[in-house]
Amino acid sequence: MINIKSITVYQINLPLKYPFETSLNVLQNREVIVLKVTNEDGRTGWGEIVAFSSPWYTEETLQSALYTLKKFLAPLVLEKPLLHPVEAAQLFNVIRGNHMAKSGLEGALWDLYSKLQKKSLSFLLGGRKHEVDAGVVIGLSKIENMIDDIHLRKEQGYKRFKVKIKPGNDVKVIAQIREEFPTIPLMVDANGTYTLKELSLLKQLDQFNLLMIEQPFLFNDFTMHAELQKRMGTPICLDESINSLSDAKTAIALKSCKVMTIKPGKVGGLTEATNIHHLCREHNIPVWVGGMVETGISKSQNIALATLPNFTIPGDISESSRFFEQDILKKPITIHEGKSESSYSIWYRS
Repeated sequence: MINIKSITVYQINLPLKYPFETSLNVLQNREVIVLKVTNEDGRTGWGEIVAFSSPWYTEETLQSALYTLKKFLAPLVLEKPLLHPVEAAQLFNVIRGNHMAKSGLEGALWDLYSKLQKKSLSFLLGGRKHEVDAGVVIGLSKIENMIDDIHLRKEQGYKRFKVKIKPGNDVKVIAQIREEFPTIPLMVDANGTYTLKELSLLKQLDQFNLLMIEQPFLFNDFTMHAELQKRMGTPICLDESINSLSDAKTAIALKSCKVMTIKPGKVGGLTEATNIHHLCREHNIPVWVGGMVETGISKSQNIALATLPNFTIPGDISESSRFFEQDILKKPITIHEGKSESSYSIWYRS
């Protein structure tokens, strides 16, 4: 029985070691909301809301998530004991959207439940791997800086490299990277900044033997992605488009992609993320776990999720030192020979 007696909210601002640039925004620091749930016996579980301070990535922000948490979600959990964390996902269905707020609270409940059961989160979710392959994201920068960053991450053993692109910084950039690194597992991420007018430009990316092109069009353009996938040999991957199991069903029905990114923090939590995994496995759509420049709380839960069998592509599972001088974990996330351990035991800094 999960009987929550209190929910404590911590608002944290972690400076990044260096700016991280995408086609949509430049992050200088990472503001997050950390949640601690405490049961009647004083046992605690931890979760993280991974929304951003402004609505550049999704319509949900830290401020709106905090309001939803305090006004609607927290009362639901405090009023009703739960037998299992999946019941929280069902309970939250009375609140439309607000997936990031839901995910943060549900993640804390999963953490508490795994401690009460004395079993790893990966095992409880259905994963059986002891370690997962780690991929890394290369932000937009001067090409020489990007190449230097790839060299560094390659030496550290990362198994897959994702390069951010945008109109004007795409084909030439990837050509230079491929010339320097002809064989590395390489993909690109556009964060929805292209249109169908740029089809001929996007098709030029076919020549670089990419693992995939992630989210070339806007998040709600399922039909345009389907049209692009018909015309390209490179697999299309959807990220911003996949915010629920329903979105995943739509993408599969329309043949909008051949790969999906699953981010528990924006689909409503680990329960929904697991359901999306199962659906994609049934339809032979490989998946991988995406990152949100989050702290080790979310990253640890992402690693646990990545142990499920259909996560066959290395996810955005970089070590804590990738973005932060000091993570909020006592034992930071580390990568050894391109892999991260899937054991799930978090102890936080006081």
